[in-house]
Amino acid sequence: MSIKSDVRKITTNTLQQMKQNGEKISMLTAYDFSLARIVDSAGIEVILVGDSASNVIAGHETTLPITLDQMIYHGASVVRGTSRALIVVDLPFGSYQGNSREALNSAIRIMKETGAHAVKLEGGAEIIDSVERIISAGIPVMGHLGLTPQSIYKFGTYTVRAKEEAEAEKLIADAKLLESAGCFSVVLEKIPSQLAEKVTNEISIPTIGIGAGPNVDGQVLVLHDLLGITHEFNPRFLRRYLNLHDEIMGAISKYVVDVKSLDFPNENESYN
Repeated sequence: MSIKSDVRKITTNTLQQMKQNGEKISMLTAYDFSLARIVDSAGIEVILVGDSASNVIAGHETTLPITLDQMIYHGASVVRGTSRALIVVDLPFGSYQGNSREALNSAIRIMKETGAHAVKLEGGAEIIDSVERIISAGIPVMGHLGLTPQSIYKFGTYTVRAKEEAEAEKLIADAKLLESAGCFSVVLEKIPSQLAEKVTNEISIPTIGIGAGPNVDGQVLVLHDLLGITHEFNPRFLRRYLNLHDEIMGAISKYVVDVKSLDFPNENESYN
């Protein structure tokens, strides 16, 4: 897809300037060409090719099963559909934890094979060696703290994180550690609003919240949740802007009726 010369591309520097200017950052997930093109055209600054594809695209219970090859497939599809947004691809579970060399190789594959602009990793001090090694190769890294879905079996629950003082202090320390390592931004997921505000004020890089209240530098949601394609998932932080589940169901049901009643195709929809 050709990039128009008059399109101003969003960069990591753009996001930094937005934080400094007090301008909120909008971020959504996308996993395929068609929806990515719509999201990009609507003015979103950051598109996350999330490992949430494991849930909303592949139907897995958690994000853990999705592979690096599958993330590369989704990432490349999204990149082909965009011309403006900054594209961030999640490093999937098992591709960076505990082995910084493997982490770098995974990040390099994503950058080379998708054309994306950055990668995202979950965790703080536990994965800082991987973060530093990836950044040392010139690859931008977005951090992710709070509820980290790849660690769901360690947590045992999707409830709000960092409500206790010790965990809150560790989260603040991890955010500062990620900043000092060179991350350009950090996602804060499902943590108390006051804690998210404190982190946002204490680090110089943009914070992107999901279930972290309004006092962060930007917000992210899963596209399929926002559009109401998924309907079983109802966390407090989710605002559904459409109810496409019911609309799509209605359209397909009407199509079935029209086919069986010979109403479709009609004369205008047929060739002579």
